[in-house]
Amino acid sequence: MSNKFKVTILGSGTSQGVPVIACECHVCSSKGAKDQRLRASILINWHGHNFVIDSGPDFRQQILRSKIKSLRALLYTHEHKDHMAGMDDVRAFNHREQRDMEIFCTDRVAEALKREYRYVFSGERYPGIPTVNIHLIENKTFRLPDGPIVTPIEVMHYKMPVFGYRIGDFTYITDAKTISAEERNKVRGTKVLIVNALHRSEHISHFNLDEALEFIKDIQPEKAYLTHISHLFGTHEEIMASLPPNVFVAYDGLELEVE
Repeated sequence: MSNKFKVTILGSGTSQGVPVIACECHVCSSKGAKDQRLRASILINWHGHNFVIDSGPDFRQQILRSKIKSLRALLYTHEHKDHMAGMDDVRAFNHREQRDMEIFCTDRVAEALKREYRYVFSGERYPGIPTVNIHLIENKTFRLPDGPIVTPIEVMHYKMPVFGYRIGDFTYITDAKTISAEERNKVRGTKVLIVNALHRSEHISHFNLDEALEFIKDIQPEKAYLTHISHLFGTHEEIMASLPPNVFVAYDGLELEVE
C-alpha cells in the first residue's frame, strides 16, 4: 500500500470568511477565486476513506463543492463555532451510509457539541436528527477508523488549548498563538505544514505573518501553506509576493499529495 494520501483545503478563511459581510475593501471586492475563503477546514483522503478536520458553518457548502459522497469520521481542533457549527449536516452521511458518524474530539469539544446540539444527545430519537459516536481523545496518538495514526499537537489560542494534527510527514495547525517547545518537537520532520497566519498585525490569539514565518523557519518543512486568512491580510497575490520561496498561501480547493 502506498504511503501517499491527499489533502484538500475545504476552507482557508477566518471566523468571518472572505468576503466579510457588508465589507467593501479591495479584498472583499476581489473577483479572484483564490480570494473567496470559506471557514477553515481540510479533507484528508486516506486510501479511499474521507476524513474532515472541523465542520464549520460552511460545512454543507464545502462538502457539496468537493463532491464528497462518503465521510468516515470528523475530527475537531477546538470548540469555537467557526469550527463546529456545521455538525448537524452529517445526517446526510448517516442516511447514505447507514451508520453513526464517528467524531474524534477532546472532552471540551464534546461538552460544547452537547450544548449546541442538545437534540442530538437528549436520548429522544426524533426523526432525521444526526446520529454520532463520540471518541474522546487526549494529547496522545490515536488511529482513525480505516485511517491513519494521528498525533495531536497542542497549541494555545490565547488561553484556549487547541489541537493541531500530524499524520506522517504532514501537519495541520490552526488557531495557534503560542506553541511550546515540547509540542514543536512533535512537528519537527514535517515535510508539508499548514499553519494559521491571520494577517500582518499583532493579534491576541492568532499567529500574525511574522510569527507564522518564525514558526516555519524553526520547523523547516519542505513546503508550508498559510491558512485561516483574514481579509485584512490582502489578496492572494499580494500575500504571495511577500513570502519566502517555500511558503505559499493556501486557498479553497487546493489539493496536496503528501506522505
